[in-house]
Amino acid sequence: MSAFALTRRSRLALPAIAAAALLVASLAIGVAFGARLGALMVVGGLLGMVLYHAAFGFTAAWRVFITERRGRGLRAQMVMLAIAVVLFFPALASGSLFGQSVYGFVAPIGVSVVVGAFLFGLGMQLGGGCASGTLFTAGGGNARMLVTLLFFVVGSVIGTAHFTWWQSLPAFQPVSLVRTVGAGGGIGISLALFAAIAALTVVMERRRHGGLEQAPRVDAGNRRWLTGPWPLLFGAVALALLNFATLSLAGRPWGVTSAFALWGAKGFELLGGDVSQWGYWQASWNAKALEASVWGDITTVMNVGIMVGALVAASLAGKFAPNFRIPARSLLAAVLGGILLGYGARLAFGCNIGAYFGGIASGSLHGWVWLVAAFAGNMLGVKLRPFFFEGQAARVPTAKGC
Repeated sequence: MSAFALTRRSRLALPAIAAAALLVASLAIGVAFGARLGALMVVGGLLGMVLYHAAFGFTAAWRVFITERRGRGLRAQMVMLAIAVVLFFPALASGSLFGQSVYGFVAPIGVSVVVGAFLFGLGMQLGGGCASGTLFTAGGGNARMLVTLLFFVVGSVIGTAHFTWWQSLPAFQPVSLVRTVGAGGGIGISLALFAAIAALTVVMERRRHGGLEQAPRVDAGNRRWLTGPWPLLFGAVALALLNFATLSLAGRPWGVTSAFALWGAKGFELLGGDVSQWGYWQASWNAKALEASVWGDITTVMNVGIMVGALVAASLAGKFAPNFRIPARSLLAAVLGGILLGYGARLAFGCNIGAYFGGIASGSLHGWVWLVAAFAGNMLGVKLRPFFFEGQAARVPTAKGC
């Protein structure tokens, strides 16, 4: 048992305290920076709860498919993306949503994206999680993921130092399905691709196992919605809807890793460094973020919300019990994986959320390129895992859902 295991009284009090802290912080941010930003912290909290209770991750889903040809997690991702494009494309085509100007994450396709996504994919398997997974599992009490998160930040700020050089390498101009073939055409193409990927996983799983894995039966009682676990497909639907809520409030899709770069840059400057001359921080948007309060940053506020929401979920489930006994090789993997995650995300214009989920939901072809390159990185990462996790490549205790 962890030295940090909670007493019964603490288990009952912690969720209420965490939820109250989230609401108070949301109100304070709403007063200081505007109601939309306060509401986005609440959206972040809901994202954290969904991610934790549905155990909705990307890293484990990809690893299980690579090693065992089980595709239930990948098919859930396709459902999530399908719902997202149906909601996003009409709004992006019109340029506004509920009176809010909106835009998607559309980025160039080049060497930087391919290399960055590959490194990110490798980091997923070594670090034990993706961007969203690192946040919700760290918030849920996984001590090892706090190490991954710390070095995720380190890798992110290093990536900003090298960003200009990577962007000087060959690349194609950004391509958006919404702009190229319209909202309807883009939805049709996207749904066909999602269906093809889902069908491929079905064929490969049946070929390996003779049938499809059955989803665990989940009690749908009222208490279960508080304590979890939730059905995986419920998580897919909820994440798509909450990303759409983010689009309506923030004017752009859900993102995670730009905040890590910002945290790292501000931390580096506190230590006496200067990032203002780096090309990444000379872009107007990034320069403004660097000069402003970190609490005025949309991504930061949502990230904090995710961690607190996951804390609420973990404590409701009675599973918040951090354990700081981390084997040396596992610790090394967390350090290396975190650096690769942060560095790769900067090169690739985002992570599994901003580039994969947000990019594809925006109709950007760079999101599809990211998927292919990151999956290749995961394949290498799976091969390297036995060295760090004593040969238990598929069964090592990793971040829940990641």
